[in-house]
Amino acid sequence: MSNILLIGNGAREHAIAEAIMRSPQNPRLFSFMKSNNPGIASLSEKIKIGSYSDLDAITGFAKENKIDFAVIGPEDPLNNGVVDALAKADVPSVGPTKSLARLETSKSFTRNLVNKYKISGNPKYKVFLAMDGVEKFLNELEGIVLKPDGLTGGKGVMVQGDHFSTKKEALKLCEQILGGGSSVIVEEKFDGEEFSLQCLCDGKTVVGTPLVQDHKRRFDGDKGPNTGGMGSYSLPDHSMPFLKSSDIEAGLEITRQVVAALSKETGSPYKGIMYGGFIATKNGVKLLEYNARFGDPEAMNILPLLKTDFVEICWHVIDGTLDKIKIEFEHKATVCKYVVPKGYGLPADHPDAASSKAKIEVDDVGKARLYYSSIDKKEDGLYLSSSRAIGIVGIADTLEEARKIAEEGVKAIKGPVAYREDIGTDTLIQKRIDHMQKIRKG
Repeated sequence: MSNILLIGNGAREHAIAEAIMRSPQNPRLFSFMKSNNPGIASLSEKIKIGSYSDLDAITGFAKENKIDFAVIGPEDPLNNGVVDALAKADVPSVGPTKSLARLETSKSFTRNLVNKYKISGNPKYKVFLAMDGVEKFLNELEGIVLKPDGLTGGKGVMVQGDHFSTKKEALKLCEQILGGGSSVIVEEKFDGEEFSLQCLCDGKTVVGTPLVQDHKRRFDGDKGPNTGGMGSYSLPDHSMPFLKSSDIEAGLEITRQVVAALSKETGSPYKGIMYGGFIATKNGVKLLEYNARFGDPEAMNILPLLKTDFVEICWHVIDGTLDKIKIEFEHKATVCKYVVPKGYGLPADHPDAASSKAKIEVDDVGKARLYYSSIDKKEDGLYLSSSRAIGIVGIADTLEEARKIAEEGVKAIKGPVAYREDIGTDTLIQKRIDHMQKIRKG
């Protein structure tokens, strides 16, 4: 029987907690959270509420409860060096050290690493610490993407056509980013379709999981501001209808090469989750970015489908023996819809902005799975924060059936909330298939 520490308090971590507790090994779960997630708390032997930067509190909690290993959910504790701190306390982790987590925490580190080791997938890019040379490089690019160099919670990337129109505007934005103390990465913009490939890594072996497509935009039809992710879907064949099998293999091969490069660069093996955001283009698969953990919402699509014992997988990641275990997922479709406060992603002066902190009620979600995210549990019930509230997941043999289950589940959440109705619909997916066909022909 393993004592397992889970760090994190979102819907992603609720899905991880559920996967841990499905293990036939009857593990005991101990959770360190910055706010009380009722779903995680209900699965845990003991919880502790504290800051992800308080490494002494985390390691103290681990020692006190004789933790065998830790699973790190979000990026903040990784960036704070929680894996390094736990290692000093003789607690291994499924998650990279601070140096290796730069794969996510420093976008320039990753671009430069891919470039240095001649791995395919990079765009044309430059990293700027000052405005000198920015304008000249902007003029060399047809389409532009701007990225602050650091953690942005999936919302810091600015794309020409979506967030700004002209090179003059791009120049101003670069000034703002650099003025805020961050360096800026200027990249060429790719035309294509994005997909999320989450891989398990033990430093040598890379195992891919079912592909997922996330939807960042706040409103139906991919309109409105970028968010942390409004929902996602996966298909029974573990692929995407707009991809070729060679696209998936290309994403896996880039990840394998990055794992090997990280080991050479840092002298340490990458142990944990490596989640690649890729885009299929007319010139092959390109790398948008890596995250050093499961995606949120993407974790909710794949972890419920996992047939192999998750605790056993974790031990193989830690021991560097992933090649010794067969990892299997059910061949089912999933649709995840995030229920959010009505004002989520909208300006502070918007009439719906007051929806945060409101009380909500959760009725029976039927056949759907429910994963709590930014929910504050108080004595008199559940309250919204300003962030995503609850992930509702439908799982079925077909996408249409999974979507209907998720849709029914969403309706059980009562209060000033919103969600995207179009995730997992034929219309939205056909739009992506048509777009990709047009690109490949072009």
